Amino acid sequence: MTITYDDFQMVDIRVGRITRAEPFPEARKPAIKLWVDFGPEIGEKRSSAQLTRHYTPEGLVGRQVMAVVNFPPRQVGKVMSEVLVLGVPDAAGEVVLLSPDHDVPLGGRMF
Repeated sequence: MTITYDDFQMVDIRVGRITRAEPFPEARKPAIKLWVDFGPEIGEKRSSAQLTRHYTPEGLVGRQVMAVVNFPPRQVGKVMSEVLVLGVPDAAGEVVLLSPDHDVPLGGRMF
């Protein structure tokens, strides 16, 4: 399926910094609860992500990540997930986070 550039522009993907991360043992699949700061325009948002194969909560704090910030909130177990943190699968299908390769200002929009 081909989309237009206008279609692409409707997906708001921003850079944020993980400020807090906690285990989420209540989730159906192993996951981590995240708090991500997207700067003053968007603020801090919560998410739940299945990242336990390659990441620990302690190792995620301070890391910059890319996330879709304009999806409607979604209930994931006991967590209201407000953003979709983006990743790609490794050879085993486990999530590897997408992030800038240089530190960039929070809230920057992907283009």
